[in-house]
Amino acid sequence: MPYFQSSNQISDIIADLPTVDGKTQNKAASRQAELTKPPGSLGRLEEVAIWMAGWQRRDRPAIEHGQCLIFAGNHGVVAQGISPFPAEVTAQMVGNFANGGAAINQLCKLADLKLDVIPLDLDRPTNDLSLGPAMSEDETIAAMNIGADALDDDCDYLIVGEMGIGNTTAAAALCLGRFGADATGWVGPGTGLDDDGVKHKAKVIEAALAAQSPVAQHPVALLAAFGGRELAAIAGAVLAARMRSIPVMLDGFISTAAAAALTADKKLGVLDHAMISHMSGEPGHLRLAVALRKQPLVDLRMRLGEASGAAVASLLVRAACETHNGMATFAEAGVSGG
Repeated sequence: MPYFQSSNQISDIIADLPTVDGKTQNKAASRQAELTKPPGSLGRLEEVAIWMAGWQRRDRPAIEHGQCLIFAGNHGVVAQGISPFPAEVTAQMVGNFANGGAAINQLCKLADLKLDVIPLDLDRPTNDLSLGPAMSEDETIAAMNIGADALDDDCDYLIVGEMGIGNTTAAAALCLGRFGADATGWVGPGTGLDDDGVKHKAKVIEAALAAQSPVAQHPVALLAAFGGRELAAIAGAVLAARMRSIPVMLDGFISTAAAAALTADKKLGVLDHAMISHMSGEPGHLRLAVALRKQPLVDLRMRLGEASGAAVASLLVRAACETHNGMATFAEAGVSGG
């Protein structure tokens, strides 16, 4: 049976999600206080270790079966001239992933993460979101299920990424539909637009909102109106991970926007199991991180997508777990002051 069957059932799932294991989290926090270091001296590594412990429900957290999911999709809105690259590049990059030639291949190898790349109907772009809904409800739920089903049975840590020409436009439109404000604050250069191209992209997104308003504040409604199949798949994977208490590391602007659709109707807690890996160079990501009340782990001026920032951040997650699990306590080391 599929994870997700209808919009109403998804609402029921979100209303009854598992919460963090507070008892285990407290044990992990207590251990941090006993380790041979001044309190707080490992900074956010301590926070990450405690977060991992609470969601993995073990006070010695670890990435044993980490998985990277990249979803690829094509967008009808590309017809509006919102990208300097043609839609064929999506399939070409999927081939590059398969051949091991992309940045994410190298980074997953380094971070010891299993990489799975899932293309979604690349020969059938979504509808042009500036003219009407990008997808039907059924198409959206089907894509969410593809995302959910992609998680391995033994996955204990997940990172998500995407590939899709035009998907920064979809992500910006999704943010505008979810959080409002002005289109210009959500758009950026994507794969290399100049200033005039960015202004044009903002107008396309404004047209999308005008053509489709009002859109219900529901994850499926938002993703159907403004998303793409790969964004819906990311949302499905992130929600399935929460259902299984798997910690998630989001990548940049696009994957964060996809996950943000799950917070419709002001349910920010849906993403308590997720962290933002890095501050993307895409301008709307800062606004999105603030709206979600999340602080990205690092800022490396990355804006590649394909889960590259999340893979780099996973090295820090491993560092957090190794120090948390392997350091001696003051008592064990015979050091005064603990």
